[in-house]
Amino acid sequence: MRKLILLGTHGAALAIGFALGIYFLPILTAPEGPDQAMLEAEAQGATYSAEFTRDLKGSDLFHWGEGTISVSPERIVHMGDLAPGPDYKLYLVPEFVDDEASFEAVKDQSVRIGDVKTFNGVILDVPADVDIDVYTTVVIWCEAFGEFITAAKFR
Repeated sequence: MRKLILLGTHGAALAIGFALGIYFLPILTAPEGPDQAMLEAEAQGATYSAEFTRDLKGSDLFHWGEGTISVSPERIVHMGDLAPGPDYKLYLVPEFVDDEASFEAVKDQSVRIGDVKTFNGVILDVPADVDIDVYTTVVIWCEAFGEFITAAKFR
């Protein structure tokens, strides 16, 4: 009986340690994000602007974003914070989505703009062949775990 209890407690400790490692590793290895002045300069003259909020149906304690997202034909700039995590991607989506199921339903009609590697500000170049006017929403998605992080409707 004692061995079974030890096995259970040690297994639980290992599982908790593994989960914490997955959560904290992106924070520890994230490159430094752009400074506020650079974010503001890049966001000036954006064609569209929207807000990420924490209160979306698919967002929760560990998957959220907040702040301003600015969209122009040349770049997308996020000034704010994202919950840290691995393998985040920024997508432009043709309709507003606010959870995993609704994003997965339109993912094949969406365009992936790039990797999100910082959690306190992002600047991504929009590929020249992408017409931002075809899309209405920016989505941050965790590709590795298929998790919705946040979205903002910009048009």
